[in-house]
Amino acid sequence: MKLKISNKKLKAFSLQEVLIVLLIIGVFMLIALPNLMPLVVKAKSIEAQMQLKYIYNNQTSHRYLYSKYSADLYELDFEAPKTVKENGTSNYTYEILSADNTTFVARATAITDFDGDGIFNVWEINETGAPRQIIKD
Repeated sequence: MKLKISNKKLKAFSLQEVLIVLLIIGVFMLIALPNLMPLVVKAKSIEAQMQLKYIYNNQTSHRYLYSKYSADLYELDFEAPKTVKENGTSNYTYEILSADNTTFVARATAITDFDGDGIFNVWEINETGAPRQIIKD
């Protein structure tokens, strides 16, 4: 049995063409990235708002049961998610700043600087239940 070897050329891209396309994509990414940073910060801040709402709900339940707000996250059955520094996924740390019979203030502080400007995002919630941004990143 004889094998025939064919000298047909396959259509393909050259290495130079592929590198030029990658270079163009890289330039577009560098141009677009600063415009996308506010969206990244906004998306990551949703984590803080959701966790603060959870703390608010637990505080409200605690107040109905004990007629006061709690200054202890453990007492509220709130276990903060592991942060990115602890090999977790959370970008915020959570704490209760003050709590008494009628008011409380809980805070979420970013542990990563999302846009690299040296300012860390801070959110707070109180007995009204509306999270508000204290320091904008």
